[in-house]
This record gives sequence, structure tokens and C-alpha cells, in this order.
Amino acid sequence: MHIVHTLNDLRAALQPFDAPAFVPTMGSLHNGHLDLVRTAKPLGDVTVASIFVNRLQFAPHEDFDTYPRTLQADCDKLAAEGCDVVFAPSEKELYPEPQGFKVQPPTELADILEGHFRPGFFVGVSTVVMKLFQCVFAQAKGPRYAVFGKKDYQQQMVIRRMVQQFALPVTVVGAETQRAPDGLALSSRNSYLSEAERAEAVQLSLALRALARDALAAAEGLPAHRAGLEERAMQALAGRGWKPDYLTVRRRVDLQPPTAADATTAQSLVVLGAARLGHTRLIDNFEV
Repeated sequence: MHIVHTLNDLRAALQPFDAPAFVPTMGSLHNGHLDLVRTAKPLGDVTVASIFVNRLQFAPHEDFDTYPRTLQADCDKLAAEGCDVVFAPSEKELYPEPQGFKVQPPTELADILEGHFRPGFFVGVSTVVMKLFQCVFAQAKGPRYAVFGKKDYQQQMVIRRMVQQFALPVTVVGAETQRAPDGLALSSRNSYLSEAERAEAVQLSLALRALARDALAAAEGLPAHRAGLEERAMQALAGRGWKPDYLTVRRRVDLQPPTAADATTAQSLVVLGAARLGHTRLIDNFEV
């Protein structure tokens, strides 16, 4: 496996290949990330993973400085999965000058849910992904695949729309959320949890599953009852010591509130949630 830190070295490593399959990450890898690599491997003739903690998607009060950085352990895990190339640039390499040009996603998608509670987050995500696509795919002559996890549901939708609207020659592949045996969605930020918090953390996924059941039971009455169902779910978590940002029922196609027709159409809804447990903010979702 090649580990490269500069754009020139990345291009040299990829020069013999035509069809990269790419997995962008911020490192601190767990089995969810490794599943993305397993998904990517059969898609191209070279499998590339990036490891880069992207300052642009962190607000000043968030955990950029303390985000776990475990490059050697990450590379060992990627090598064991048969990854071919790891691109681990420094901040100076990827942003040699202040990034004045940025990708601005549409407000109706980027300023709701995660974007509401983390203003500017999707600008940072879209900008770094666009830049990483240029780094990895610039020399490709064949199909180009990029694999993203469904745990970051809204992020994946933003990236898909960006690829579509900029006519990028990239196919975005979604991989299912990987979970611990108790149902907790795997996340690098799970490492922040204390032992007691880890035992409690599964309650977010349980609350979302309960909200999904309630939404299905409401059927055509969902638009009228949705706010009440969401408030009840949030209060239940808050009663356990959480600080919920949102637990919500949306339609899959655009993450807007569902209509009565959406509520009675099979496989049209998704429940999403974000909540803070102690100092750790967790997100999760389930398609309904």
C-alpha cells in the first residue's frame, strides 16, 4: 500500500490506473470506514482512501483541535483491507493558500437539520470533497466511484446534488450504516464517550426507531401529527439527560417535511436525529 502526503506523489501513484474507487475520511477509522473500503474495492482498478481532518467544516467552538488523529493505526487497518493508496495531506498541502473559492450548496438542503445547527458545515464539506475529487480523479480515464456512508445521510445527499449539478463524472455510492451489536451507529466520536455514556448512547437509535413506528402508525395523519411526535421523542431523550438538536421525520427525496401522500408511500420516509450526550454529539438515521 502506498502512503502519500503530496498531490504530486498521489498523481504519480495513480498514474498507472484508469478507474479509481475513492473513500474520503477524516481518519480515526472504525469498521464503518473499513466497510466503505470493502464496498469500493470491486468498483475500480485502484482503491484510494484519504485521511484529512478538514478545518473548513468545523465551527470555532467545535472539536477540530481534539478530533482523534491516529494515522499509523488507520494505515494499518487500511492495509489489512487491501486499500492500495492512502492520501494523507497536510493542511498546507491541501490548502496552500486561504480557500477563497468555496462550494455553496442550496439553502433548502444545506441550511436545515445539520446545517441549521452547524452553520457553514456543508460549505466546508462540499468544498473539501470537490477538491479531493480533483486530486484523485483528475487523471482517470475510466469510471470514477466515490463511496460515502449513509450514517451521514444529509451529507451524502448534498454530495450527490453537487455531483449532479456540476456534471462531475463521478458515481456516488452509498454504503449502509455499520452498527455495534447493541445498535449504536459506529462513529469516530464514539471514542469520546465514557463507559456509562457508551451504554446510554444506543438510546438515540432506539428513539429514532420508536419515532419511525409512530410515523408509520400515523399514516395519512402524519403531516398534522409530525411535530407532536417529534417533540415527544425529543422530550423522552431529554428526560434521560440528553440535549437533542432534532429528531425528525422527513421524506427521503429532499429532506423536507412529508405530505400525506409521502406518509402512505412505501420507502419514502427517513427519520434523522442529532443529540448531545455529555460532551459528545451523535447523529443517526433510519430509512422507513
